Amino acid sequence: MYAVIKTGGKQYKVSKDDIISVEKLSEDTGKKIKLNEVLIISDKGKPIVGDPLIKGASVEAEIMDHSRAAKITVFKKKRRHNYRRKKGHKQNITNLKILSINASQGKTKASDTEEKKTTTKKAAPKKAAPKKAAPKKVAPKKAAPKKVATKSKKTEDKPKKSDKKAKSEPKKTNKGSKE
Repeated sequence: MYAVIKTGGKQYKVSKDDIISVEKLSEDTGKKIKLNEVLIISDKGKPIVGDPLIKGASVEAEIMDHSRAAKITVFKKKRRHNYRRKKGHKQNITNLKILSINASQGKTKASDTEEKKTTTKKAAPKKAAPKKAAPKKVAPKKAAPKKVATKSKKTEDKPKKSDKKAKSEPKKTNKGSKE
């Protein structure tokens, strides 16, 4: 059996007796806490997926200790400007031991869908939509007078440049061929 929980803005896949490191929690060492933000619970290969959370589900954990994570080096540099800054950072973390995973009070996905069906049947039937008003009559558009195309003498005398290119064949070169 496993569960996916959300704490500290991150998601963790946990099962019983796992030890996980999460963002720092304000509780004291040795205290038992209840994590209510459960996204998925899987038991015997049948996952129950929340929308987004599973109602009534929780994960019980014990705070083992508070510590700091490994140091992260933050190095900033701008080339050719002699700009270099080096800083370090250690994140505060809490180590948790998972004690148990509690499902949502015996409810399964099938029973949730049955409840949704019964609530939708109780809803009052909607009234028929009012009739739409008759569409407005639109006057037919008048066709614009056709323009007569006239050719000028200048365009008739000169051959088009695109015609020349179409007639001429491309140049043959020996580049790229292995002879």
